[in-house]
Amino acid sequence: MDTSGFSLVQAVVLLGAATIAVPLFRRLGLGSVLGYLAAGLALGPFGLGLISSPETLLHTAELGVVMFLFIIGLEMRPSKLWTLRRQIFGLGVAQVTTCGILLTLAAMAAGVSFPVAMVGAMGFVLSSTAVIMQLLQEQGETASAEGQRSISILLLEDLAIVPLLALVALWGTLAYPADANSAPFWQSAGIAVAGLALLLVAGHWLLDPFFRIIARTGAREVLTAAALLVVLGSAVFMESVGLSMAMGAFIAGVLLAESNFRHQLEADIEPFRGILLGLFFLSVGMSLNLHIVANEWRIVLGGVIVFMLVKGIGIYAIARLTRANHATAMKRTALFAQGGEFAFVLYAAATAAGIFDVRASAIMSAIVIISMALTPIVLIAQARMNREAITDLSGIDKAAGLRGRVLFIGFGRFAQVASQALLARHVELSVIESNVDMIRSAANFGFKVHYGDGTRLDVLHASGAETAEAIVVCVDNPESANRIVELCQSAFPMTKLYVRSYDRGHSLQLIKAGVAFQIRETFESALVFSQAVLTGLGFDEEQARDAISEVRHRDAERVELELIGGLEHGRLFVRGNLATPEPSPLFKPRSKSAEE
Repeated sequence: MDTSGFSLVQAVVLLGAATIAVPLFRRLGLGSVLGYLAAGLALGPFGLGLISSPETLLHTAELGVVMFLFIIGLEMRPSKLWTLRRQIFGLGVAQVTTCGILLTLAAMAAGVSFPVAMVGAMGFVLSSTAVIMQLLQEQGETASAEGQRSISILLLEDLAIVPLLALVALWGTLAYPADANSAPFWQSAGIAVAGLALLLVAGHWLLDPFFRIIARTGAREVLTAAALLVVLGSAVFMESVGLSMAMGAFIAGVLLAESNFRHQLEADIEPFRGILLGLFFLSVGMSLNLHIVANEWRIVLGGVIVFMLVKGIGIYAIARLTRANHATAMKRTALFAQGGEFAFVLYAAATAAGIFDVRASAIMSAIVIISMALTPIVLIAQARMNREAITDLSGIDKAAGLRGRVLFIGFGRFAQVASQALLARHVELSVIESNVDMIRSAANFGFKVHYGDGTRLDVLHASGAETAEAIVVCVDNPESANRIVELCQSAFPMTKLYVRSYDRGHSLQLIKAGVAFQIRETFESALVFSQAVLTGLGFDEEQARDAISEVRHRDAERVELELIGGLEHGRLFVRGNLATPEPSPLFKPRSKSAEE
């Protein structure tokens, strides 16, 4: 195989390796980034040697970073930033700054020069947005108070990568000037500021009208080409005035964040961003010098331990200073204590600018990679510690000796509404919840909610499940709901179970399990909403009621057919750990030709 350049055969090898490695690493709970890195390491000059010049691939793959920053810019809507401004620019800045200073001092104490120490520290400070967001979504905590704080910190870190890249480029220019005849600094700075102002003006006044004109053509591929033109054009323009390509793409994204075409642009760019960013991580893996890592294993291992410990101390301290309890601070520490994919972006820029040499880049990249690999272990250990520690929180009672007529498990928005009719008839309720923020929030409205994990049999006994006439399961997570149903049916077979369902696939599982009643969390509210739309369009009340009854009847028929496996287009497929019907409408939209 010719390894002097980059051939089509090598592209096939790369795609094949990524296709195998990424699903495998995701299955092991290690994340797709580590999968790409491992695949690149296996194929590169320090692995099988199938590709001997990863620099060629890295140069092309850097476009993935450019598009990644554009997508981040699209998410930075001014309205969103304003809503979370205190947490982003308060909590986020405090955590990033504190951890950055502590890590820089720790590296300098080990004898590392200030530029290398600072860039290495700031790269490690930037946690993995993809990993943390996935974990928050899996735990159903994105909408919780603590989830919003974590998202705010991630937004600040996403914002921080742009000035950090600019700082690295500027630092490299000042420390390693291209030649003695280069332009003075004030002139370069003036050109950069003028270029930035020009991009902001053009983006504010020209981008939205430009995309409006393109959209009128009706050609989807032209709109995609226009999106790529804006991203790459902004990046190239910023580079031409002495700033980073990533900054140009980010600014273009921010300028289009409130555009009517934002969602269309994001959908058009996302496939290119995903593939090119994957190639970037592959090339980083190939560039990891295993010989240096093997020779410097003491530094690498020590760096992992010290960096994770120091960053964890900084995160915990800031969390406690901002009035988070011990359990919340520990959980945030476990989420953010590792490095993330942004580190590789920053380290690549530092290497290109001459701040990092090959040795420093290999050591710092290895430290980040190992810390990311330790993420699942750290989270498991924290969860076990937190399970015992959380019961000691002040002002929160643990479930014990409860004897309500009805036991509510989970007390989010759904359960709070569902409980109102029972309270109106003076039905005695026992309520348990595992989310501390939710417990405290409910207490502000006069609800007595006890802490308890409904997926544990001892907690169910302590909550009075054996004497309750009914158990109402209103947890957000379908897997947790299924676990609770399984425990209750085994230990309390005579107690009626009423369960909130996530979707139709979850409803089918609950029906097969034999619960007394289940309902999809959005089904009835969506029907009431639809009926209001019909009456608003001029249909009389009877017509609207008949339409809703027909939808309800068709849905019931489909559920029945899916239970016996007789619906041709309703076969079940696996999504995560749940069997879910293949999506298809109850009423198929009519085509324009059919209407005519």
